[in-house]
Amino acid sequence: MNNHENINISQEDLTKCTIILDKIRNYYSTKIVGQKNLQESLLIALIANGHILLESVPGLAKTTAAKTLTEAVNGKFSRIQCTPDLLPSDIIGTQIFNYANNKFETKIGPIYANFVLLDEINRSSAKTQSATLEAMQERQITIDGKRYKLPNIFTVIATQNPIDQEGTYTLAEAQLDRFLIKEKVEYPTVLEEVEILNRLEKNVFNNKEAILSLLDLEYLQNIAKKVYIDESIKKYIGQIILATRKPENYIDKNLAEYINLGASTRGTIAFMECSKVVALMNGRTHVIPEDIKQLRYSILRHRISLNFSAIADNITIEQIIDSIFGAVPTP
Repeated sequence: MNNHENINISQEDLTKCTIILDKIRNYYSTKIVGQKNLQESLLIALIANGHILLESVPGLAKTTAAKTLTEAVNGKFSRIQCTPDLLPSDIIGTQIFNYANNKFETKIGPIYANFVLLDEINRSSAKTQSATLEAMQERQITIDGKRYKLPNIFTVIATQNPIDQEGTYTLAEAQLDRFLIKEKVEYPTVLEEVEILNRLEKNVFNNKEAILSLLDLEYLQNIAKKVYIDESIKKYIGQIILATRKPENYIDKNLAEYINLGASTRGTIAFMECSKVVALMNGRTHVIPEDIKQLRYSILRHRISLNFSAIADNITIEQIIDSIFGAVPTP
C-alpha cells in the first residue's frame, strides 16, 4: 500500500501538519485534564469539518473542551442551551422590525459561528431539532426565503444526557445520521480529579490564547482530503456497512436479531473521511485498516439501531460492533 501513497502530500506538508496538531494537542492538554478520547474525536470532527454528538452526564468539561479548541484556532464560538421552549428562530435568526427606519431587518442567530455548541440537544423540541438539519447538512440557513451561507469552517458540537429522559425529545435516526461521529465521555479518575483541583488553584483555566488561526485548520482540512485510501480499504468499509444491514450473514444469529436498522451510506462516507484524518494525525499519508478499527464505535454507535430486546438483555451497541468487526476479514 505504501507504494501508492498520495504524491500530493509532501514531507514538508506532513511536517507542518504535525506541528499544527502538536500545538493544538498541547494547548488542549493545559486546559483539559484527561479526556483523550474526547480530544481526538473533537479534532477528527474539526479536521473532517463534520459534526459531533457527545453523550455524557453534565459537568464533564464538554463545553470547556469545545471552547478550548475554538480559542486555539481563533474561531467564533456560540453556545446554545437547548430547552423545550426554544424556537427555531432562536437558533437560526429572524426578521425584526426596525421602527427607526420602518424596515424589517434580518437578525442572524447564534448558529452563525465556526463552532456551535448545542447543549442538551435532546431537550429541544422536534421542530427546533429539525431546524438545525438544514444548517448541518446544507451549511446554510434560510430566513424569510433568503439563504445565508454559513462559514467554511462550521462544526456543530451537540451534547445529550443519557440518564435523564424526562422532558426530552429523542433524536430521530435521520438527524443522528447527520453527526459524523458520536463520542461517549466518561468520568475522570481520582488522580485526574486531583489534577483539576490543582489547576483551578493555579488559575490555569482562565488563560486564553489563540495559538493558531482558522487558516491553519483549513490547511489541515485540505491536506487530510489528499490522504490516500486504497481500494481494498474502501471494500473493507463497504463490507462492514453491509454487515450492519445484513447481520445474519456475518454474525451469530442471536446477536443479529438485536439489530433493528443498519448504517446508511453516510456511515460509509464517514469512515473514509475520518480515517484520512486519523492517518494524518498519526503522521501517515495513507489509511491502514487499524484506522478504520479505531473509529468503529465513534462512527457506528449512533448509526446502528437496536431493538427493545437488546435493552432488556443488556446487549450494548459496542458488543454488536465488535462482533461485526470480528466477522469481516481485515485486508
